[in-house]
Amino acid sequence: MRNRRAVLKSALGLGLAVRGLRVLHAQEGDPRKARPREGDRFVFAFGPREGETIRVDDVPMAGEQVICYAVDPASGAVRDGSRLNQVLLLRFDPRSLAPGTSEVAADGVVAYSGICPHTGCDVEDWSEEAEYLVCSCHESEFDPRDAAEVISGPAPRRLPSLPLRSEDGVLVAAGGFSAAIRFRKEF
Repeated sequence: MRNRRAVLKSALGLGLAVRGLRVLHAQEGDPRKARPREGDRFVFAFGPREGETIRVDDVPMAGEQVICYAVDPASGAVRDGSRLNQVLLLRFDPRSLAPGTSEVAADGVVAYSGICPHTGCDVEDWSEEAEYLVCSCHESEFDPRDAAEVISGPAPRRLPSLPLRSEDGVLVAAGGFSAAIRFRKEF
């Protein structure tokens, strides 16, 4: 009986490992599914300016987040092949950012994953009063001035950040996300 359990556990582990490798391979093979990386530019994800390159001045000061996708500079592919690639851009007075946050910001613009680490909902709401990002599913609130730290709600951790730089006023990724985009699935 023990040998059978060991074989079943090994088979399950091998199956999960193979699936994980397939996901990684798919991301590497398809630039649309790959996570944002250093050198990527950003474009508006929705609305009348969808697909247009985002400049620092396009992000409103202390206002609602801009939802965007990264663009692979080599192929020109918009990284919209996975909803996990949604990026939120917000802009603040650089002096109002926490020290760790200001180090990854560009001209006061910060970038975070648009996926809530609680159950994977889109973080699409904005509290104008508190100037916090809000997940509309379970009301988790995140402080964008302080590395998207959880202020309230059930989210177990902050939103992964994406370091930025500005090249002639155009926002560019200075690296990949600070952590994997992960969440608990509800059944």
